[in-house]
Amino acid sequence: MAFHIARGTPRFSSSGKPALICLAAIALISPLADGAQKIRQPAVAGAFYPADPKELAKTVDELLSRAQLPALKEPLLALVSPHAGYMYSGSVAACAYALLKGRKVERVVVISPSHIDSFDFSAVYDGDAYATPLGNVPVDKALAARLPGKSPLVKISGRGHGVSGGQGEHALEVQLPFLQRALGPFKLVPIVMGDQSYEVSRALGLALATAIQGPDTLIVASSDLSHFHSYDEAVKLDRKTLKAIEEWDYLSMSRNFQQRIWEACGGGPIVAAMIAAERLGANQAKVLKYANSGDVTGERSRVVGYGAVALVRSAKPGRSDGASFSLSQPEKEELLRVARKSVETAVKERTLYEWTPAGFETLMQERGAFVTLKKKGELRGCIGYIAPVKPLCVTVRDVAALAAVTDGRFPPVSPRELGELEYEISVLSPLRRVLDVKQIQVGRHGLVVKRGEQEGLLLPQVAPEQGWDRMTLLEQTCRKAGLPPRAWQDEEADVFSFTALVFGEHRPEPARPERRSPPPSAPPS
Repeated sequence: MAFHIARGTPRFSSSGKPALICLAAIALISPLADGAQKIRQPAVAGAFYPADPKELAKTVDELLSRAQLPALKEPLLALVSPHAGYMYSGSVAACAYALLKGRKVERVVVISPSHIDSFDFSAVYDGDAYATPLGNVPVDKALAARLPGKSPLVKISGRGHGVSGGQGEHALEVQLPFLQRALGPFKLVPIVMGDQSYEVSRALGLALATAIQGPDTLIVASSDLSHFHSYDEAVKLDRKTLKAIEEWDYLSMSRNFQQRIWEACGGGPIVAAMIAAERLGANQAKVLKYANSGDVTGERSRVVGYGAVALVRSAKPGRSDGASFSLSQPEKEELLRVARKSVETAVKERTLYEWTPAGFETLMQERGAFVTLKKKGELRGCIGYIAPVKPLCVTVRDVAALAAVTDGRFPPVSPRELGELEYEISVLSPLRRVLDVKQIQVGRHGLVVKRGEQEGLLLPQVAPEQGWDRMTLLEQTCRKAGLPPRAWQDEEADVFSFTALVFGEHRPEPARPERRSPPPSAPPS
């Protein structure tokens, strides 16, 4: 993971003005014993924020006072806040923490990535307090003790919290002065994620949702966004991440982080916070402010992105199922043409169809999509991308070719079959975890069932084509994942739903009896 202050970080002098120093020159202090207590001492005071208590209080108070906030009266369950030096990201972080004014918060769970140490779990601090120049913040040991137990991916540990290799983790520490000034006294649960995979994020999110009791606990995900792109590239990339948060599609977001398609150096904390907040009742994500380092320094060639987001519980429906997405008839026809040309090129020439998309701006949006091939009404191939990894037109081109030549359920399409193929394209909405299976509408919703590394997907049109009811759809999606039919009920399994914009070119089908029971073989996509 890129460490965006490697070249230098702002050091605050006695005058309060920042000056650049090399990170290696920072005097880092190890967690020390204060009497019988284990207190994690400040590691980046004087570098990321002022070390003098009066200067620090003044700096934070000024940032909070300048924060411009929307009217937000809903219960606040979690925040996303950046963790760069206050000179760079302080104005964005302040927009998150200014929301705490007048709210009752007794304890805060701060989830941080690990820039320095690497380990395969989330480490809940095993000490008694975190110190800043503004004083000690006591650890809520009762809540911390409830977190481990169900999963070996969450442990009570000092890993990531102290000093490793001559450096101290900053991402958690820099959140604390803001919390101290915005809240006054509070209890802290400090967590550092040594691994930001989906499984580790999910384990932490579920542990938090189970352990948190009552409404007086806030979750903070510490994360910057993209690193070292040009100003315009960073804005474009960061907007994709923030849009996914707003759409509450944390599964696709986690995948794109892991594949380095999108960037957030605290992507795991964001996903974990969303999973926990969702199970605690949050249903809306509201972006409060976005900026990047170029807005502060004027240097636009290599910038770092920062976002502040609030996760709230709203009385209004907060999670659209994506049905508002539409394409014009010319756009549909262009995608179908691309799919057909891609298949023909792959089958005849064993290469990728090359063309220049022009005049269709909507088709440049990144969307998940599947291409289904049929022959005489029977499935001949179906492959797609679930997550929005590429522009829609490029996704359709790629998966059409893959459906023709790499779907392992069928032999590759032969040249003589090309004239018999029928094409169907399904453009997917963002994924939503199913909160109640009764909300699944047969014919409207497709499903993804995921348990660990096993995952299966069925498109919305499959169930009505097969004559399935809701329960059969759930069971067949589990079978598609290689799981037992009732695996969707397991604690370790999640069910996600989505809608799809489905259109195609169809040849007349011969009459055939309607199928009312699932076939014995693996279900179609």
